[in-house]
Amino acid sequence: MAFRHPDRDQIRIEDVLSALGNGVRLSVVRILDAGGEHNCTSVLNTLGITAKSTMTHHWRVLRDSGVIWQQPSGRENLLVLRRDDLEARYPGLLDAILSGARADDAVQRPDRTGSAA
Repeated sequence: MAFRHPDRDQIRIEDVLSALGNGVRLSVVRILDAGGEHNCTSVLNTLGITAKSTMTHHWRVLRDSGVIWQQPSGRENLLVLRRDDLEARYPGLLDAILSGARADDAVQRPDRTGSAA
């Protein structure tokens, strides 16, 4: 099975921002930002998601937006962050988003009662 990926010049800012505006997809990108190829199962295990079918939609959104490469490899799919393409299209955007995500992690969010969690 071959997947369709947009060419670098077809990547659109609104698609990238929409894809990365979802917490699960942002977590995937944070994992892939470590570099190299990652198989889907290793990413699912890192996220603590047990059902592969849960991620089908997320893989498609990330792939169609130009954020990741997804390539079949045997019975698995390999995922790679398209960092070079994103940096060429929108310099500094990915780093800013990932930096913001790390900063959000450092902030304790209040629980529903209004006290710190």
